[in-house]
Amino acid sequence: MSNKSVAAGVGLARVMAHCGGSPVGAVDFLAGAIASAPAAPEPYAALAELWQDRRSELRKGLEASGSLSAVPAQAYFLFLDGDMDNAAMALGTVTGMRPDVAWGTAPWFGDQRFLGAVSAQALAEACLRVLDYDHDLDTEEMRESFTPWFHALDVVSERSPVPESLAAMSRLPRACGRFELAFALCDRADAVDRVMWTAVARANTWRAKGDLDQAAAAFEQALTLDAANWSLYLDLADVRALQGDFSAAVALAEQGLQHEPREVSLRAAKAAYRTRLSGSADDLRDLITLAPELANTSYLDVLIDYACAGRGLPRALVAEALVLRGN
Repeated sequence: MSNKSVAAGVGLARVMAHCGGSPVGAVDFLAGAIASAPAAPEPYAALAELWQDRRSELRKGLEASGSLSAVPAQAYFLFLDGDMDNAAMALGTVTGMRPDVAWGTAPWFGDQRFLGAVSAQALAEACLRVLDYDHDLDTEEMRESFTPWFHALDVVSERSPVPESLAAMSRLPRACGRFELAFALCDRADAVDRVMWTAVARANTWRAKGDLDQAAAAFEQALTLDAANWSLYLDLADVRALQGDFSAAVALAEQGLQHEPREVSLRAAKAAYRTRLSGSADDLRDLITLAPELANTSYLDVLIDYACAGRGLPRALVAEALVLRGN
C-alpha cells in the first residue's frame, strides 16, 4: 500500500494492518501520506481517529521514537489538543527542513480554530524556524507554496499586533520576495508602538529590495530608538559601505565600538573599511589577525573583498588576505 492510497481514501484499519498493528508505525505511514499530499483530508481523518483511540500509547511511543518524519502528524495532534502555539512551531520546523513540500496547505493550518487562537509570538517563532535552514524561498513556486502562511500572518497580525512579533514575522515574506506583505506587517506594528525591531525589519526589507537609501534611513530610525545597540551601528556601516561611503562606514564602526569595544565583527569591519578608504597595510594586517575570530565566514569574505580593493596595498599582503576567503 502506498502513501498516496491513503490520500485516496484508504481507512485507518488498513493502515494499521499494513503497519502490523503498531500505532507509531501508522503515524509514520500517515505522515508520509501527508508529505505526498498535504492538503488531502483523508490522512488527517485517520490520524484523528488514531489519536482518539490510542492517545496515551502514541504519546509514549512518539516521545521514545523521536522520529522527525512524524512531525507533521505530531503538529496535527497538537492542533487536536488545542495547543495551537506548539502546533504552529512544529509545522514551522518541518517546513524549514522541507520547504519543497507545501505543508501549510494542511486543512488545520487554515482552520479558524487555529487562526483564532495561535499567538503572534508562536507564529513568529514558527516563521523563524522556517528560515533556520537557509533555503532559497524567493521563487514563484515558493511564493505559491507559502500562500497559507501569508494568510496566517495577515490574520494573526491583525488580531494580535504585537510589534516585536510582527517584526519577526516579516522575515518570512521578505525571504520569499513578498516585500509588500513584509512592509504591511511593519506598518501594522508601528501603528501600535514604534520599536527598534520593527525599524530593523523595515531596513532589512528595503535592503533586500535594493533601496539602500531607504535602508539607511530605517537603520537611522532604529538608532534613535536604541542608541546603545552596537549591532545597529554595524548594520548601518555595512549599508554605507554598499553605497561606497567608506568614511561614514568607518565612523559608524567606531561609534559601535564605543558601546562594545571587544566586538570582533565591529573591529573587523573597521579594519576592512579603513583599508578600503586609505589603503592602509596596517589595517589589512589587523583584519587578517581578526579573521579566525569571525564566526560568520560569508561576512568575512565581504570584508576581505572590500579591504583588498584598497589602493596601493602590498601584493603579498593582499594575497595573504585572499587566502582566507571561503575558509
